[in-house]
Amino acid sequence: MKLVVTKTNLKNCLKVIEGVIKNDANLSILKNILIDADGDEIKLTSTNLEIAITSVLNGKILEKGKTTVLFDVFFNIINNLQLERLNLNLIDSKIELITDNYSAILNTQPVDEFPIIPKIKNDKEFIEIKGGILKEAINQIISSAQTTETRPELNSVLFLFNIENIKLTTTDGIRLSEKTIPNTQFESNFENKFNILIPLKTINELNKILNEDDVLKIFIDENQILFKTQRFELISRLTSGSFPDYEAVVPKEFKTEIVLNKEELISAIKLTSIFTNKTMGINIKTNINKKIIEIFSQNQTIGENKYILQSKIKGEEKEIIFNWKYLLDGLKNIKTEEVFLGLNEENKPALIKAPGDNYYFYILMPILSV
Repeated sequence: MKLVVTKTNLKNCLKVIEGVIKNDANLSILKNILIDADGDEIKLTSTNLEIAITSVLNGKILEKGKTTVLFDVFFNIINNLQLERLNLNLIDSKIELITDNYSAILNTQPVDEFPIIPKIKNDKEFIEIKGGILKEAINQIISSAQTTETRPELNSVLFLFNIENIKLTTTDGIRLSEKTIPNTQFESNFENKFNILIPLKTINELNKILNEDDVLKIFIDENQILFKTQRFELISRLTSGSFPDYEAVVPKEFKTEIVLNKEELISAIKLTSIFTNKTMGINIKTNINKKIIEIFSQNQTIGENKYILQSKIKGEEKEIIFNWKYLLDGLKNIKTEEVFLGLNEENKPALIKAPGDNYYFYILMPILSV
């Protein structure tokens, strides 16, 4: 194998695949990447046996071949090179890196020890979507996914497809986010609706390497999902199990409805949260007659504080306690100047969304008062 590449192109490809390298793996080959120049392209691949990422490297193939090399050492060398032009030569099971002022020889491991990367079975049906659209959707729902692996179905994103739209949903049992992408923002030749669970690790890795201007194709079969662009391919196992039947807990009617300025509300929450105790609870109290809400918190050691906000309010008077960090997670994903809060009893979930927006909502359980 003899290749000529640039440092910048190689470094960018290594950044795409670095996220699934398992440095603590008992299987040492998982610390390596596969460099494959057997075809018409140079491909770099890494895997942790659950996710595999392949990145396409622009360069010149002088002699075809393939090998595996330890990622960390290889990346550190490339990251610190000063010159752009780089020759990679495989000689007697060692890979030689040469620039005009630097050379190194690295040991390799046999290619047949590197795991076989699975192929998607259903490569005819797909969804095509712009990277920026999917990234925005992911960023709006990712905070409410469960980050522990005790319940894999909650450590996942529910991906529900039908002809009219795609819905992405996450929950950790305390809060829930749902983003709807209408069919005007994607193309697909799937004829039947389906729902799958995509592991949170997979979604986070995809979100990290996906660019705004990428055109992404999504292929799905019984147990796997493939995300494919011109720059990379990411294939992952799907999560088995069932997502909670959440439709019944999404509130449709509210005892109290509030519309107010989002940035003012965020500022009020950040300020009053300084006085919260270990429960991280802040109180929200409505005053229908004065058209205001009071946000306050108290701490026996520090003291107490209160912030008053002008609001559009209708319905019943309410006083409800929320985890302030979880409340901010929902608010930061609202794209409009104003935000809608729908409240019910303190043992019922509240709903946060942009006024008049049916494409995103965030629901949050209050903290029960003692």
